[in-house]
Formats: sequence, C-alpha cells, structure tokens
Amino acid sequence: MSTRVLTAHIPEELAEKVDRYAESMERSRAWIVKQALSNWVDWEEQKLQMTLDALDAADRGELVDDDAVRLWIESLDTDNPLPLPSSKK
Repeated sequence: MSTRVLTAHIPEELAEKVDRYAESMERSRAWIVKQALSNWVDWEEQKLQMTLDALDAADRGELVDDDAVRLWIESLDTDNPLPLPSSKK
C-alpha cells in the first residue's frame, strides 16, 4: 500500500497524550495517529450513510411519531421501559 505524509499542527497537550499512549502501547506515534484518524474517518462515513438512509426513509414516509419517541425516552429510566417505537407509514 502506498502512503502519503500528512502534517498537522495540534495542541501540545494532545501531542503529549499521543506520546504517552504510544509509549504505553509500545507503538510509534505514527501508528497511534493512523489508528485514530482511520477510526474517525470510518465513524464519519458511517454517520453520513446513516443520515442518507434516514433521509431516504423519510422520503418513503417511514416516520416515527414525535410523541411516541418522547414517551419511549422518558420510559428508559423506569423499571418497565417501553419498546422502541416503530415507524408508521
């Protein structure tokens, strides 16, 4: 796999944390940064796909009633939480 060098200025405190993790894991700073960046990009791609999927579902009329969601959320701290509300089309 070919690679490229990316340069970024980061706060000193964050750089020190990266160095500490690298040392404790017996890995290089570059390995830590590559892992972190890879995980962040994967997460952002997943969020984008979930947003696009949600917009498609809304376009199809697959919506969940606001009141049902509020009741479900409020029930989560009780001994008998409600089931996850489903969409009504």
